[in-house]
Amino acid sequence: MNGYSRAQIALHWMVAILIAASWFTGEDMGPALRALAAGGTVGTPPHVSIGLIVFGLVAIRLVLRLVQGAPQPAAGTPPLAAKAAHWGHRILYALMIVVPLAGISTWYLGVRALGEVHEVLGNALMIVALGHAGAAIWHQYVQRDDTLTRMLRPAR
Repeated sequence: MNGYSRAQIALHWMVAILIAASWFTGEDMGPALRALAAGGTVGTPPHVSIGLIVFGLVAIRLVLRLVQGAPQPAAGTPPLAAKAAHWGHRILYALMIVVPLAGISTWYLGVRALGEVHEVLGNALMIVALGHAGAAIWHQYVQRDDTLTRMLRPAR
């Protein structure tokens, strides 16, 4: 496989945009959770809605990745760099699953202790995602190995 499918590319960018949107809307959750804890009623904050959508899209994305696979590292990639990329993707997927699960547990199941875990892991997800983006840009423009192009144009 020399690239990703249209569906994989579309899901990648939708998830990336929605994760960023979720991170930026997270600040409103403290007051909403306090209002719920005090017995008040609160509508569904955008952060919760976006998080649920992310969780669903990541589930679809994971199935597609398992079924369709992923391209091999660019030719000439050192083994250590290939291993780092492999584990970086595993960490991203783990965080994209665990972060929404902790949020769902906090918001819908009332497991308030997971709220802080959700916040810390959400920040970790943003850091890892930014590192992932930085690595892709470095590969594309410094290494010139078309790594980023594979996530912009579908495989033929």
